[in-house]
Formats: sequence, structure tokens, C-alpha cells
Amino acid sequence: MPRNRAFSEPEHSAEYSADCSVTLPSDPGQAVGRTHEVTVRSSGCCLCLPRFMRLTFAPESLENLYQTYFRRQRHETLLVLVVFAALFDSYIIVMCTVVYTTDKLASVLVASLGLLADIILYLLCRFGLLPDRISRRVVPYALWVMIAAQIFCYLGLNYARFHQASDTVGWQAFFCFSFFLTLPLRLTPIVLITTVTCGVHTLVLGVTIAQQQQEEIQGAALGRQLLANIIIYICTITVGIMSYYMADRKHRKAFLEARQSLEVKLNLEEQSQQQERLLLSILPKHIADEMLQDMKKEPSQKEMQQFNTMYMYRHENVSILFADIVGFTQLSSSCSAQELVKLLNELFARFDKLAAKYHQLRIKILGDCYYCICGLPDYRDDHAACSIMMGLAMVEAISYVREKTQTDVDMRVGVHSGTVLGGVLGQKRWQYDVWSTDVTVANKMEAGGIPGRVHISQSTMECLHGEFDVEPGNGGERCDYLRERGIETYLVVVPKRSGGKNGINGKLSVTSSDGNSPLLINTTECNGSVNTACTTPEELEELDTRVVNPSFPNPRRRLRLRDLAERVIDAQENEQELNKLLNEALLERETVQVLKGRHTNQLSLRFVDPHLETRYSVEKEKQSGAAFCCSCVVLVFTTVMEALIDPWLIANYITFAVGEVLLLILTVCSLAAVFPRVFPKKLVGFSTWIDHTRWARNTWAMAAIFILTMADIMDMLSCLPRVPNAVSTTLAPASSSSTWSSPKGCLNNPKYYSYIAVLALMATTMLVQVSHMVKLTLMLFITAATGIVNIYSWKDIFDRYDMARFQDYRSYLVASKFTMTVMIFIMMVSFYYFSRHVEKLARTLFLWKIEVHEQKEKVYEMRRWNEALVTNMLPEHVARHFLGSKKRDEELYSQSYDEIGVMFASIPNFSDFYTEESINNGGIECLRFLNEIISDFDSLLDEPQFRCITKIKTIGSTYMAASGVTPDASNGYTCMKKEEQSDRERWQHLADLADFALAMKVTLMNINYQSFNNFMLRIGLNKGGVLAGVIGARKPHYDIWGNTVNVASRMESTGVMGNIQVVEDCYNILKDYGFRFVRRGPIFVKGKGELLTFFLKGRDKQGSFINGSSVTLPHQVVDS
Repeated sequence: MPRNRAFSEPEHSAEYSADCSVTLPSDPGQAVGRTHEVTVRSSGCCLCLPRFMRLTFAPESLENLYQTYFRRQRHETLLVLVVFAALFDSYIIVMCTVVYTTDKLASVLVASLGLLADIILYLLCRFGLLPDRISRRVVPYALWVMIAAQIFCYLGLNYARFHQASDTVGWQAFFCFSFFLTLPLRLTPIVLITTVTCGVHTLVLGVTIAQQQQEEIQGAALGRQLLANIIIYICTITVGIMSYYMADRKHRKAFLEARQSLEVKLNLEEQSQQQERLLLSILPKHIADEMLQDMKKEPSQKEMQQFNTMYMYRHENVSILFADIVGFTQLSSSCSAQELVKLLNELFARFDKLAAKYHQLRIKILGDCYYCICGLPDYRDDHAACSIMMGLAMVEAISYVREKTQTDVDMRVGVHSGTVLGGVLGQKRWQYDVWSTDVTVANKMEAGGIPGRVHISQSTMECLHGEFDVEPGNGGERCDYLRERGIETYLVVVPKRSGGKNGINGKLSVTSSDGNSPLLINTTECNGSVNTACTTPEELEELDTRVVNPSFPNPRRRLRLRDLAERVIDAQENEQELNKLLNEALLERETVQVLKGRHTNQLSLRFVDPHLETRYSVEKEKQSGAAFCCSCVVLVFTTVMEALIDPWLIANYITFAVGEVLLLILTVCSLAAVFPRVFPKKLVGFSTWIDHTRWARNTWAMAAIFILTMADIMDMLSCLPRVPNAVSTTLAPASSSSTWSSPKGCLNNPKYYSYIAVLALMATTMLVQVSHMVKLTLMLFITAATGIVNIYSWKDIFDRYDMARFQDYRSYLVASKFTMTVMIFIMMVSFYYFSRHVEKLARTLFLWKIEVHEQKEKVYEMRRWNEALVTNMLPEHVARHFLGSKKRDEELYSQSYDEIGVMFASIPNFSDFYTEESINNGGIECLRFLNEIISDFDSLLDEPQFRCITKIKTIGSTYMAASGVTPDASNGYTCMKKEEQSDRERWQHLADLADFALAMKVTLMNINYQSFNNFMLRIGLNKGGVLAGVIGARKPHYDIWGNTVNVASRMESTGVMGNIQVVEDCYNILKDYGFRFVRRGPIFVKGKGELLTFFLKGRDKQGSFINGSSVTLPHQVVDS
């Protein structure tokens, strides 16, 4: 599956259509990321929906998880339904007690019991007192049965002697619609229970009325009334299905965004942890933290600094260990460069594991030299003992190499205890290093040591307190430095038991490509040590992952992303684990929903923050068109229903035609923004403006409901002129066989016009992107308009209806005009309560979305800072390799180059400048000056012409750089194949490196001029093939190896201060670029014999380096 790299738009719209795949994005620009595809299929169990409306998530486990989430979200709406039932019971009690008679006792008792049951059920659900299984599976159906029972009891007890087809139809429709809004069930069961309830209700009414009227039954009239009831129910179920579908889409969108954001955060967090582990494997945590804080400073703060920032600290009472491989030259001559790097990688990877075991901080790897420190950054009493155990373990490890490769290799280990200055210098390619006289002593302890032994100084022995047996080392006999300073040395006596179970019991791999090459170390075996229990590589892995960087705290800690990321490493293969994490995340954010009240005004629900309210108001909701469609549907069904009740009411057809056209116009204008390709651009622009303008949305919604309501009111008022004299006419329910052929249908069935108001309230509830206050205004308009017509305009109609129906019992009942108006008012209150709840939920989802976005931004920012640090310590293409996936120690990064340039530049007289006197703050001020020099050299690399040059490292006061090792360096010829390039084009990077060396000299001259110093550069250049690679995936160290590097180093060490020395091959190439040289002549180079060398003096063509001129510095060898 292709990876989505568009990080800038991580939130895909969940407004998906059928068979739409949503690919969750992984990390941009990194080599690997976790991607999951969520397919929304247009199939499922909701067979009552059209095919394009059937939405299920393709992984069944994800769909099940969504249904669990959906039920939880609807748990509170279930309480809303309980409130609706309680209001219905209260309505019955009030209507019965206002005009109370003894025959209403049964109705009052049943309603009171129902109300009590509603209150108990509300409390049980509200406070979670019921088992989850019961509340999930039993309560919805129990509530449905309770409501159905209450409706039938009300029908049977209140209208026992006076049944008509319109009885309780409004309440039945109201609760059917409420089931779709509130029940935490799938759509199919809701459709089934509402269909069954409506069917039974219609059947009971039909049978009961038929039995009551018996011989006087008007079959056609009853059939039309029951058919009108069915039309109302079909309208209710249709609108209910649309409301369920809209809610389902909305929750699926929120669910998908939650899952997607979790994916993104886990990806980012995992990569951030990789970067952090990589960062902390190269730098100590206290240095890394300070660097991150400085990187986050404003540029203005940095400009106020007099010097470049230096991260340097003094550490006392530490032990420094230097270890060198003796016989490395012989070993390297017996294998290829790649096999040598693999051998070093496996050996040094084992050393890194031992370093973790013995509390050592690996400082650097210099060729075949490994050095580390114990007691830094945190002090340890046993720093000397730990270092000696580390040294003994290293000697034991190399013995296996010696045994298996049949070469005379060994480890020479020196340990010295004292004080160091630890930190980083420069602004690029940071590497932690230590400086001090004691570091030099430790280095000489190794140089004056004996192969296979641990050589320690007097100060180290004093820290051991007799813990190890020692013997005289006589280091002064092998090292002039030790003899001149009178340093007493000792050799550690290896404990007798160290060769057995406490040794380094590692087996060696036999994975060499040919029989003549050395066999390499298998790093997957258990590493033992002196007096220390065996630690497996897995345990050592845990040691690395325990480090937590407090620079990036998550203040709210709701989604413990670090814990989640560690648990979801294998989530690519295990979808169930990811779903479990998603469920936990959803649960965790739902638990804090109660805190959201502080963001909003309690009455209006508007956000206290005006900016937040503005953002919420312009949120696009693509379901607004569906809401207007509901108004069209309601108008169609009400017209059909009115045609059944009073087919001769001409106003009904006129209002339908006019109203439907107007509503269709509103609907099209709303849908244009959803389907921009279908409609003209101007209409789409107008629709988009409506979507993003609150007052326009409200006006559009008000217009739709106003049209719907006025259509009903006009129909009701059109009945008035044909009202006969109420005194002269008394019409029984079946007084005339011509009732349905005469224009008296609206007079005989006035309740149906109140039920139209109920359907209008449903349409108002369906509006989206409209605040609850606007909905309340519209509902009040519907209720007031219908109530005024019922009580005033239709006063005579309802009085006549009551007299004809109830006759003498009329005085013991509340008038129908009042019961209908109160019923509409109760429903209005109920729907407003629900609308308020829906808006709370919508605002909560909006806040969650904002919070998720902010969390992702924080994690992304954290990753960017880490990435900036990591790429400042490793070349960018190398960092990508290590951050792409979790590497094992034997998974190497290596790259061969045939034609690169290598430069070593040292400041030999800096050692005379460096002192550790108190006036220099123990040497820190001297290093601060060196930091300024190296930082200025680093800043040269930002120049466009030096983009092909990579800084490799600094070693003390020596600066090492290479050209041509960056795979994407754009020198103008990279798009051309090597064979197509001329020699001048191929070696342009070497000319740039020579320009860089000249620019370094000018830069140092300027520093000397400003600081009244006389530092001199001694530079060596060479060109040729190298092997670039990383040793140790756990603690990666990037370097280049090969004869080219060795010769470049010798060119520097055998050079003359103030000059750039090159070999004849470099001279032959660079002279064609206009560089001027002076022949030095043959010089002896260790391991190479006599080499003809030249001094690079400058360049004839101006403008190649910073100041555009070559400057002759003091002490240079001048032209003869």
C-alpha cells in the first residue's frame, strides 16, 4: 500500500462515500511508518437503508469497536429517552388531575408507577449502578417495552368508551422518532421495534373501533384514518432513519478521526522516541536537554549572546578508560574493508552493551580506539571498580576474536581517575567529548600499557580500596610522558575465576563470505563479567529504553503516548492490539467530558473564548443538505396525510406546491457546497458562504421551518369559512354516510393538524449547524402558531369535535384544543432538551478535535526538535536510515565511495594555549575560545558553495571534513551519470574542499586579529576512495575509513603550520582549477614510505572562498 506523506493534512475527511478507503498517514519523509487502511463498505446489516447509506468499517473488529463506542456515546441519550417517558407520564397525571374523576384513578396510578419506574431507571443508569451487560443489552429493550405499555395503557384507560383512530397517534410518532434519536442499538433493531409498535398500535385502534361501532362502522372513513396514521408513522420512521444515519456518520467521523489521530500520534511518538534514543545514545541527557532548550529560544534572545553557546561541564571524581586494539593493522590486512567495518561494529556493539552494564558513558570511537568514562554525568562511588571490570571484560571479549580469527589481536587498556571537562564544541555534527590533563594521562596509560592487561594509575588504585589485586605496572619504562610526570602505574591481576562462567561467554558467528576472512562476533549471546550476573541483550535493550526525556512532558497525560507507543510496536501485525489502544484512548477522553463545562456558558453553551466560538461557528457540516431534505420529506407526507383526511381541501395542494418548491430551492443551495462539481460555481460559492456564515445558516434554517409551519397553518385556516353553526349541527362520529365525500374531513379530525406540528418539530430537531437557541425559537414559533390556531381560530371546531365525540362526558375531560396544545408544548420541551444535549455533544467533539490537533502539533514539534538535533549529529541521509526502523546491532549502514575528498585541519599551538588554571575556570574558558573557532568553521558550511562538504568530527582541536559523501549534494552535475561527467565536473567537490580549507585560514586569521592571538592551521588534503559507515546501531558513530583517510591524516601531521599539504594526485587535479602550489618535495610518511607533496598556496581566480582572496599568514612557507 502506498504511504501517504502529506503530513500537513493528516486529518482525512470522514465524509466518505460507499467503498471509500481512508489511508491513515504515517510519518512524512521517514523511511518507514505504520499505515492502516480503513475501508467503509456500503454493505451491512442495515438492509432498511439504500445501498449507498449502508456504512460499516471493513475490519470486523474495528466495526465492533465502533459499535461499542457508539453505544457508549448514546448512553446519555438513553437517559434523554427516560426523561421523555417521565414527561409523558407527567402529562397524563396533569391531564387527569386537572379535571379529576374516580374513573381516572387507574390512569393516574399507572402513570405514577411509570413515572416512578422512569426515575429509578434514570438513577440506575445515571450513576452506573447496573452491570454493563444489563445496561447494554437489557435496558434499551426494557425501556421500549415500558414506553409502549404506557402508551397502550393511556389509550385503553383514558379513551375506553370513546376510541377514535387519531388517539395517541402523536405520542406514538413522538416516541418512535425518539427511539431513533436515543436508543443505543443498531439501526435494524430500532426499525423493527418501531415498525412492530406502530403496527400493533394501528391494529389495536382498528380492531377496538370496529368492535365499538360494530354495525354503524364506516369502513371507508376508518380505513382513511388508519391510512393517515400509517402515513404519519412512515414519515416518522423515514425521518428517524435519516436522523440515525446522520448521527451514525457524525460518530463514525469522530471515531475515525480519533483512530487516525491515535495512529499519527503513535507514529510520531514512536519516531520521536527513536530520535530520542538515538540522541541520548550520542549525547548525555543533561547536554541534550540544554541544547533543546536553547534551540527553542527566540532568535532575538540568541542575538544578545556575546559568544556562541557552549555546552561544557566540569566533572570531578571520574574514571577514564582508553582501550586500543593491538594488532589491528594485521587484522585489517586479512579482510576486506566491509568485513572490517562489520567486525568493528560487532565488537564495539558488544563493548556498548558492556558499557551499559558497567555504568560507562561511551565517549568516542577513534578508528580502533574505544574510550569511555564512569561517574559521568551522575557520580558513583565505585567508578574505578566499574571501569576496571569493563576493561577486564573487553580483554576477555577480544580473546575470542584472537582465538577465532587466528590473528595476533589483543586489547591494551588504560584507566586513570581524575577530573574532566565534558561537552560538545561547535555548531554542527555534535559529538560528546572530554578534555583535561587527566584525559591525556588516561590516553598515555593505554599507550604505555601491556596487551591483554588493564593498566591503572596511582589515583585509580587509591579509589579501589583494595578491591582488586594489582602488581607494579612500570608504565614509565614504556611511555616518556608517564616517566616525565612521575606517575606510578599498576597492572590489575585478573581474578582466577574470570576465565569460566564469569568471563565473556560469547559464541562467534561463522557468517564470513569466504574461508580466508575472519569470523565475526555473534552479538546475540549472553555477556558475562567479573563478579556480575549475566545480562541478556534484551535486558540491556531495556536499559536504553528506560531513559525518559523530561524536556517533552505531556502536561495532561491523558493519552500516555509513550506507554502506548511501546505497547503498539507490533500493531502492524496485530490490528486487535491497536483497537484495544483506541478503545482505551476513547474511554480516557470520555471520562474527562465533565470538565468541558468550564469552556462554555452554562445557559447559551457558547464557548467563553470568542476565538474558539468563531472557529466552531465556521466548522463545515456536510449534512446540512440532508436536514433540509427532511423538511421536504415532511411536507410531502403531511400533504398525503391531509389529502386522506380532507381530499377536497384545495389549500393543501397549493401550499404543497409552493412550499415544496421553496424548500427544494433551500435544499439545493445547501447541497451545492457538498457536490461542487454538479452545480455552477456561483451557486457553490453562495452555498459555501452560507455554510461559513452563522447568521446566514440560521436564516436558511428559519426559512425552511417557517415554510413548513406556515403550510400547516394555512391549511388549518382554510377550514374556517366552511365551519357550520356549532349550535345547529351536532355530528356524531358516524352520523352521515356522506361525511368523507363532503368537505368536512378537517372538521371531523382536527387532531391530525396538530400532529403535523409534531412532524414539524421533528424537522426542526434534524437541523444541523444551528444552535439550540435558534431551534428553541423555531420550536416556540411552531408551538405558539399551532396553539393559537387551536385555542382561538379553531375553538369552535374543537368544541364541536369534543361535543360530537364525548357528548355528556365532555365536562369531565380537558378540552381537546388544550390537550393537543399541551402535548405539542411537552414535545417541544423534550426536543429542546435533546437539541441542547446534541449541541453539548457537538461542542465536546469539537473540543476533542481541537485537543487532538494540539496534541499532534506538540508531538510533531517535539519530533522536529529531536530531528534537528539528530541530524546535527549524523548526516541527514544516515539519520534517516537509523530513524526509519528499529535496527539490530548487526544491521549496518555502510556506503562505498570511489571519489571523495578528505581534509584534516588542526591547530597545533592550541595545546600551548590550554591551561587548567583557576583564572581560566579550570580550562573551560580556553575551550570556550576553541568553541568560537570551531563554530566559525561550522558556519562556513552554511555557504551555498560548500553544500557538498560534510563535517565528519572534531578530535581535540582537529577538524575533519569530507566532500562528495552526501548522496543528494547538488553541485550542478548530480543528475548526470558519472560516465557522462568530465574530470573537472567529477572533482568539483574537491576544489570546493580546497576553497573551504582556504576559507578556514581566512576565518582563523580574522579571529586572531580580533583576539590578539596567533593560532595557526595545519591542513592535510587527500582524495580517493573510502568506506563510510556507522559502527554500533545502539550508539551509532558515523565515520569514514580507508587508505585515503590515513594519508590525509598523515598530510596534516607531517605538514607545516600555516600550510595546506597535498599529495601529488591532488596536485594534478587541483592545479586545473586555478590553485597555486609550491612543491615541498618527498617526505617520509609512516606506513607509506616516501611521498611527493605540495603546499597549496591560494587560487588565481578570485571569489572562490569567503573573502575572495588568498592571504599569506605568518610562518607560511613562501614561494621561492
